[in-house]
Amino acid sequence: MGLLRVNAVATSFFGRGSIGMLPAELKKRGLKRGLIVTDQFLFKSGAADQVGLFLLEAGIEYAVYYLVQPNPAVAVINECLEAAKALNVDFLTAVGGGSAIDTAKAVSIVLENGGRIEDYEGFNQSERPGIPVVAVNTTAGTGSEVTSFYIVTNPDKHTKMCMVDTNCMVSIAVNDIDFMMSMPKNLTASTGMDAMTHAIEAAVSKRCNPFTDKDALWAMGVISRYLPQAVKDGGNETAREMMAYAEYSAGMAFSNAGLGMVHAMAHSLGGRFNLPHGVCNAILLPYVMEFNGSHKNIAERYKKVAQSLGIEGAETMSGEQAVKEAVSWIRKLSGEIGLEECLSELSVDPGAFGELADSAMADACMDDNPFQPSKEEIIGVYVNAYYGISSK
Repeated sequence: MGLLRVNAVATSFFGRGSIGMLPAELKKRGLKRGLIVTDQFLFKSGAADQVGLFLLEAGIEYAVYYLVQPNPAVAVINECLEAAKALNVDFLTAVGGGSAIDTAKAVSIVLENGGRIEDYEGFNQSERPGIPVVAVNTTAGTGSEVTSFYIVTNPDKHTKMCMVDTNCMVSIAVNDIDFMMSMPKNLTASTGMDAMTHAIEAAVSKRCNPFTDKDALWAMGVISRYLPQAVKDGGNETAREMMAYAEYSAGMAFSNAGLGMVHAMAHSLGGRFNLPHGVCNAILLPYVMEFNGSHKNIAERYKKVAQSLGIEGAETMSGEQAVKEAVSWIRKLSGEIGLEECLSELSVDPGAFGELADSAMADACMDDNPFQPSKEEIIGVYVNAYYGISSK
């Protein structure tokens, strides 16, 4: 049936068939009327209806909002919010990956606190917890089902708003690989590299500590082993199961330790050019690792990263050598799973790098980078990632 894990963040169900544990949990909480928040693909594929059957089993009335888009924008949040208000729901069920879960989190916060979603950008801007959110995760990457983060695109400013707020936490998370087995290769690859980025950034962030390292380092080791298998064979149950555990653990790590420069730059890039978040992370990650690792005291932190990735001899390497080997390893992994190597392979205008750097500097994730880069340094990393220039 599945494994139950309860923590201060959420009641979480793991394992194939664990969706079957949801009705009893919903009944226990006394929830009565819900809105399923999902996208058109999952609606048409029947995944939303499949979850709906378990809501009905719990005696819950529900409707479906199925217009979530990748990189959900303010208009999607507002539309879903109006649907939730009209139906007078007492909880939301996100069916999907980070886009659906982040949409549900955003709607939850505004429903309970009022105002506009733009009012909540930054750290802990809400006064009260949002209405309960159930997350039925269909990807293995974002960790949104277990984090205090959510992201909303502001098209007026061509940016992504990063909200870090403990009041948005998911109440019930379901990581059932039955909902992940049909993920296409490119989505498996990009979301998997998103999870890897979470783990690596958490492991070297300003707020990393032994507690967060426990989750971050374990996650990157599992991802390094099982992501290529999951991309090669989507029906590999073991690979899917281990990726579900790893992305959750990486989410736990960064929700406590924070992220850094990769995510700040990726949010800016994705908001400006409407690009897949996981792909942006995958391309930027090795270049930011090189940049951060060029500082000697930071380079030492990459020794634990290199060890967790399984790089031979990492325990005796210098910090500088560990950065070099870890960067090479990450580039090899991205290539193996078929992701783009440079920003020039995407629809990116290098003339926008100054604007992107300004946005990245203002992003909440930048605060947890090991040190604060200048605008010129951020532009330099964008340029390197665009042309494929290695600084090592």
